Amino acid sequence: MVLRISADLVAALWEHSEREHPIEACGVIAGPAADLTPTRHIPMENSAYSPTFYEFESKALLGLYQELDDLDEALVVIYHSHTSTEAYPSRTDIAYAGEPGAHYVLLSTREEIAPRSEFRSFRIVNGVVTEELVEIVGD
Repeated sequence: MVLRISADLVAALWEHSEREHPIEACGVIAGPAADLTPTRHIPMENSAYSPTFYEFESKALLGLYQELDDLDEALVVIYHSHTSTEAYPSRTDIAYAGEPGAHYVLLSTREEIAPRSEFRSFRIVNGVVTEELVEIVGD
């Protein structure tokens, strides 16, 4: 599989992740349910306020699902940042991955690497992690 995503959306995810550092940033990108093209960035609040764990606030998540349903959209990307480790799903990330059709994007904002150098996408289905190619389109 390949995640095709616009450069503007990638920039928005980086900006959100860098702004929230040292807390893990999190959010989603929605797209039309018909073709699952990632089009709309929706930053979410990390209700865990943690540098090592993220959690969507439950009322906000419920509102998000209602909004997606009203707009005939779907979750295309679920993303979060890792603030001190590589951009690879942790055991906790894998355990909580509940959207088998979603692309799970991880960005690393750890200081010992070049800025904006780790942007990776994965499929996580039944505890199995598969990395996929990322194709960034546009400027």
